[in-house]
Amino acid sequence: MRRPPPYVHGYLDRHGRPRFYFRRAGFKRTALPGLPYSPEFMAAYEAAMHGGRGELGISRSRSGTVAAAVAGYFASAAFADLAETTRRSRRRILERFRLEHGDKGIATLGRNTVERLLATKPASAGLNFLVALRALMRHAVLVGLRADDPTVGVRAPKFRSAGFYTWTEDDIAAFEAKHPIGTRARLALVLLLYTAQRRADVIRMGRQHVRDGLIQVRQSKTGTNLGIPLHPELQKVIGATAAEHLTFLTTRGGRPFHPDAFTHWFKRKCREAGLAAQASVHGVRKAACRRLAEIGCSASVIASISGHSTLREVSRYTAAADQVRLARLGIEALTRTKTGKPKRQIGKPRSKVLK
Repeated sequence: MRRPPPYVHGYLDRHGRPRFYFRRAGFKRTALPGLPYSPEFMAAYEAAMHGGRGELGISRSRSGTVAAAVAGYFASAAFADLAETTRRSRRRILERFRLEHGDKGIATLGRNTVERLLATKPASAGLNFLVALRALMRHAVLVGLRADDPTVGVRAPKFRSAGFYTWTEDDIAAFEAKHPIGTRARLALVLLLYTAQRRADVIRMGRQHVRDGLIQVRQSKTGTNLGIPLHPELQKVIGATAAEHLTFLTTRGGRPFHPDAFTHWFKRKCREAGLAAQASVHGVRKAACRRLAEIGCSASVIASISGHSTLREVSRYTAAADQVRLARLGIEALTRTKTGKPKRQIGKPRSKVLK
C-alpha cells in the first residue's frame, strides 16, 4: 500500500472513517479532504506545503478542469521553488491558457490538441508555452488528475535568434563617457560587466557580500553559490560610491530595485549615452563573457564566473573568439607570402629548435 506524502498524519474516527491532517512545524495544521493522492487531497496538500495560503481559484474551480489544475500548480511546491522571474513568466502563460480553456477537462487534453495549440503561436512564444504546459502536466500526473503527459514526444518549435545584443567596446566606452564614476549608472555597469551576473542577482548585491577580496553571489535562478574575485575597476567604483544602503543599487527613494524597474531604468541610461536601441542589461553580461573569451579563457573558466549551468552557451563565445584569432593568423600569413617573407604553419604553436 502506498504511504501518504510527507507531513501527513491519519487516523480512523469513531465512525471508522479515515481522517488526514497536514502537520509540519511552522505551518498551519490543515485537514485534508478525501484519500491520499486523490485530486482534491493533493490540491489541499500542495496548498498546505506552500504555506497554507492556498491559491485563488482552487476552491471555486470545478475539480478535474484545466482551471483547477492550473490553480493547483500555482499552489504547488514545485512552482514555489522556481526563480521569481520564471514564476512570473510561467504564471502569465498559464493564466492565459486557463482563461481560454479553463472549463475543459484536464484529462481530455491530448497530444494532437497540444500540437494544434503550438501551431497557432510564433516559434519563440510556442517554445515558452510548451515549457509551461509540460510543467503543468507533470503536476497533473503527480496529483492524479491524469495518467499521462500529452506533451511527451511533442517537438519544440525551432526558430533562429541571435539572442540579446552583445555590447561592443564602443558601447561600453560611450556609456562610461556619459556616466562617470560616482553615478548609479556607472556602478550598475561595472557590477554587470565585472561579475557577469544576471540583473536579478546584481540588484541584490551589497557590501555585506564582499569578503576576502571576493563578491559572494547566490544565483536566484540556479541556486549556485559563486565567489568572484573583485576586479580593480569594480573595487575602485564601489569605493567611490556612497555606502548608505544594504544594496549597491537603489532607486531615487533609496529602495532596492525590482528587476523590471531596473531594466527600464538602465535602458534609459543607455539611451542617454546614445547606445543602439537593442542595448540592454543582459547584453552587458554577454559582453563580459565575450571579453573573457577574447583573452583566451576557456568555456569552463567563463562559466566559473558567470555561473552558467551548461557550457553550451559560453562555448559560443570561445568559438567566436577562436574564429577571429585564427582568421587574423590566416590573413597575416597571406600578407607574409605576398611580401616574400617565410611561411609558418597556421593554428599550431611553432616548434622550438634546441641548440
